[in-house]
Amino acid sequence: MKRVKSTPRPGWQAYAESLGFKFHTIDGEPYWDESAYYQFSLRQIEQDLEDVTEELHAMALDLVPDILANEQKLDQLAIPAEYRDALAGSWQRGDPHLYGRMDLVYDGNGPAKLLELNYDTPTSLYETGFFQWVWLEDQLMRGELPAGADQFNSLQDKLEQAFANLVLPQPFHFTSVRESIEDKGTVDYLLDIATQSGVDGRYLALEDIGSLDGQYYDLQGEPITGLFKLYPWEFMLEEAFAEQVKTSETLWLEPLWKLLLSNKGILPLLWQKHPGHPNLLESHFDTGKALEKGWLRKPLFSREGANIELVTADGKRFSEPGPYQDAPFIRQKLQPLPTFDGNYTLIGSWVVGDSAAGIGIREDNSLITKDSSRFLPHIILD
Repeated sequence: MKRVKSTPRPGWQAYAESLGFKFHTIDGEPYWDESAYYQFSLRQIEQDLEDVTEELHAMALDLVPDILANEQKLDQLAIPAEYRDALAGSWQRGDPHLYGRMDLVYDGNGPAKLLELNYDTPTSLYETGFFQWVWLEDQLMRGELPAGADQFNSLQDKLEQAFANLVLPQPFHFTSVRESIEDKGTVDYLLDIATQSGVDGRYLALEDIGSLDGQYYDLQGEPITGLFKLYPWEFMLEEAFAEQVKTSETLWLEPLWKLLLSNKGILPLLWQKHPGHPNLLESHFDTGKALEKGWLRKPLFSREGANIELVTADGKRFSEPGPYQDAPFIRQKLQPLPTFDGNYTLIGSWVVGDSAAGIGIREDNSLITKDSSRFLPHIILD
């Protein structure tokens, strides 16, 4: 694994926007960054990332029935009592799941370590599945990459297969909050894939969803029988219309049971069941004690680095502000992100269904990866 400087494609910004990539720059700073790329060997991809991703995914799924059968674990995960029966029903019915992303610490040498599971509303999907593949093809054609360079990226293909194989009610709606360009871009990408796979997909802003008599409705007054939502379950359950989650006949992607796996509390539960596993970091539910050297603390539900606090082995303290300061926390053994050319690097490894499907790379100038962290493409080359 190494970071290689690269020549950006001339006019790539305009090209990105023509392909629907409207959020390549965020707040005036580059989000998509093709001034460099990461190079992996095939062995690193297959053994250290692909195999590990599928093993960790299976371990996480294996925990779900254990949690559902244990009220103490549900309490530790802060699952609202009034939704526990609906959550259990979602799992017992076998409500299908589509995708997820796990964040891994990996430097090309030691075993990859799981930082967290983003299994409800993972983003960076479009840039991983589509735009970095376009970059690969363009740079090969321009001679900017060595012949034979490949990419660990079957994300779009696997999503197409998933939508073709899932038994979904028709029409099937897709939703996101109106003001988020990134969320809308992600949902538009999924909607396009689903449509190409034979799904009668329709977009509906979250703010336009209505509810009546235990059912959800679109703007035409038609019942919403299936819905992909890029909106976190923990937010959904606090909305005024949340009560209908228990009574509606809507098929959700992601399903309600994913609330368990998108919860940072899954990390100490994984450690309890698999102590010492080479791909896990020691994790515990937070007791409120002062954070020791070599540990970090993060909320059960948080996004983009919000409210993370860490203390390095030499006692340096770093933290990010956010809205989750009153939430329950976990603490996790600190595995600092590796640095390449002064950049802290995080790997997002994707799962579609139960199969590993590709990776995306995020870089930041700090130890904590945030919403503004840059996205860089990668190649496989032996």
